[in-house]
Amino acid sequence: MDDISDLLQQIVDILKTSTIAEERGKDVRSKFSAAYKKVSGEYDDNMLERCNGNMDIMLIFAGLFSAVNTAFIIAMQPNPLDTNNALLVQLIQITVYGPSAAQPAIISPITNYSPSNFWMSALSYMSLALSLLAAFGAVMGKQW
Repeated sequence: MDDISDLLQQIVDILKTSTIAEERGKDVRSKFSAAYKKVSGEYDDNMLERCNGNMDIMLIFAGLFSAVNTAFIIAMQPNPLDTNNALLVQLIQITVYGPSAAQPAIISPITNYSPSNFWMSALSYMSLALSLLAAFGAVMGKQW
């Protein structure tokens, strides 16, 4: 207990002689609270500046990562022209042979993904969602 009172007395003595303390009152408590308010304000301002810079960096990274991830997701999608071409061939055959003619099923199902393709797509979409969530959190943090 004696060590704590000595430490507090040293802090008060330092604050009395420092230029940080604003002269608002003559007693020790008002000088201490004024010095604490000023020092804590400077610390808070520095912390907010650092956090704001970190959120800017996270926004840039999340935006770039989302753009690259979206490009990969688009490249993994099946080609829609194949389905369109197959449907056009069927329409031409119906027009030439009539609606009662037997039509071969030439449209391959789009859902014939292998399990590895499915998991790769799922992970890509999940990483895109998490990256957009991180960007949303950074925007909310900057506006707060």
